[in-house]
Amino acid sequence: MRTDVQQVADGTYLVHGSNTNWVILREGDAVTLVDTGYPGDRQKVLDSLAQVGSSPQAVAAVLITHAHNDHLGSAQYLSTTYGTPVYLHEAEVPHARRDFQHQVSVGRVLRNGWRPGVLPWAVHAIRSGGTAHNPVTSPRPFPTAGPLDLPGRPVPVHTPGHTLGHCAFHLPDAGVLISGDALVSGHPTARPKGPQLLPDMFHHERARALASLELFDGLDADVLAPGHGPVHRGAVRDAARQAREQAV
Repeated sequence: MRTDVQQVADGTYLVHGSNTNWVILREGDAVTLVDTGYPGDRQKVLDSLAQVGSSPQAVAAVLITHAHNDHLGSAQYLSTTYGTPVYLHEAEVPHARRDFQHQVSVGRVLRNGWRPGVLPWAVHAIRSGGTAHNPVTSPRPFPTAGPLDLPGRPVPVHTPGHTLGHCAFHLPDAGVLISGDALVSGHPTARPKGPQLLPDMFHHERARALASLELFDGLDADVLAPGHGPVHRGAVRDAARQAREQAV
């Protein structure tokens, strides 16, 4: 079965893994990979690269929005096997090393097990490696401020709250925002559809996650490539406002 790869702009592909998305930015023969799904999504990651005419050897860098296992999954594999550098916000680097871990606990999931979709999601997450010890041994902070010298020229946007070092990535030339878990368009544990915050149990600091949505107001983008849910088209500032209004 082919991996679900959707071109959302020139050279920009949103890939739907198993409940989590990642993004491929392609320029010529080189690509930037933004997030890598669950550990169990490795073959889907490799298949998605092949579907856009690339390969793991052509990945110039892996950018991680945040170091939860459903986004960090194959980062260490690519680093170890192909020497691919893995970049995160400086505040997220120790999280990727697993110096500490800010992730929803099994106990908190169980306390929310009465909510529709939570237990099936939890079973899938465990089977996909969501609770595995999966550190990146040599994560690196972004080497420069502003646009990164990588395919797609992504611009990190620090959006703390979901985790301390969560980053979205703005693609000004393509009019795309890769939002990670700062702003999603759906989740198996959430009833609403469209732009929204993830359910409260997933955030390290919900108030900061809500406040970080204001950072999207000044970005020129009309395509939202979220960490969970389908692509959303329309002004990202309006999507962020919708999520804020729904969350309060």
